[in-house]
Amino acid sequence: MPISWFSATYNQRDSRGRLSPHCMSLSGLATIQNLHATNCLVDLFTGLKSNQIEGNEVPRKQSTTLTEAELRIMNALWQKGAGTVQQVLDWLPETPALAYNSVLTTIRVLEKKGYLGHLKDGRAHVFQPLVDQQEASRSEIRHLVNRFFRNSHQALLLNILRDDEINDRELKRLREMLGVHSDVGNKDGQK
Repeated sequence: MPISWFSATYNQRDSRGRLSPHCMSLSGLATIQNLHATNCLVDLFTGLKSNQIEGNEVPRKQSTTLTEAELRIMNALWQKGAGTVQQVLDWLPETPALAYNSVLTTIRVLEKKGYLGHLKDGRAHVFQPLVDQQEASRSEIRHLVNRFFRNSHQALLLNILRDDEINDRELKRLREMLGVHSDVGNKDGQK
């Protein structure tokens, strides 16, 4: 039975033996009518991974938020200050244990994200936080509000207040904090 949702034409391969980009053309309701076209499709779809285009890796989009491993390293640096990769490794809790290269790779990612900078001290690189803990925390909250609550801080707050795990003391404290912040935000001092 012919496949009717696209047509494919078998073209030439380039100097590396890869299919040319014109190997398959989408052209509406047509049929695959020959063996060469079928071979082209098989070659095309079995030869590439989902994140490859003609043999070239497509890089993953780098997240601006901190992963658990990145947060562990940032917490160590926020608490202790600047340090080398070995010092950071020594400052981290023993469980789960991390290898030197894992810490180094994570530090390099943090540097690319703009959370860390380094100074060269002889042969060693001394890494220091460029973003303080409070600023990183606010950034994570903004990301959370944007991603899960459609930029509504009110929806986030309502979600927190409706949480079954929040106790009466915490709820009272939140209400007091909201009262204080509403006075600060109002220019006339009226509620």
